[in-house]
Amino acid sequence: MNTQYKKGILELCVLSLLMSCDRYGYEISELISAHIDISDGTVYPILRKLKSEGMLTTYLQEESGGPPRKYYSLTISGRETYLKDKNEYFDFARSVENLLKSEDRNNDEK
Repeated sequence: MNTQYKKGILELCVLSLLMSCDRYGYEISELISAHIDISDGTVYPILRKLKSEGMLTTYLQEESGGPPRKYYSLTISGRETYLKDKNEYFDFARSVENLLKSEDRNNDEK
């Protein structure tokens, strides 16, 4: 898949995963990797950026038999941004789909 497509959507994917529950970085990376081919370490710069923009907060949680994990949680701003961006994405995706289908129909008529 074109890497430019991925770059524009990964933030939205991270926000989406955090809407349902708090998660740690590796878990977020693994969940995204199950659907989109990303390289190791792709998610962490996004998490840092979203945190610096006030969309995420973090906390440490002890895990049995291992070091504490840093969990990420959406702020109110993060939730609002996710809902707005999700709607914008679907509107954009529908527009692109309509354009591509229209182009396909025009080519079929030739």
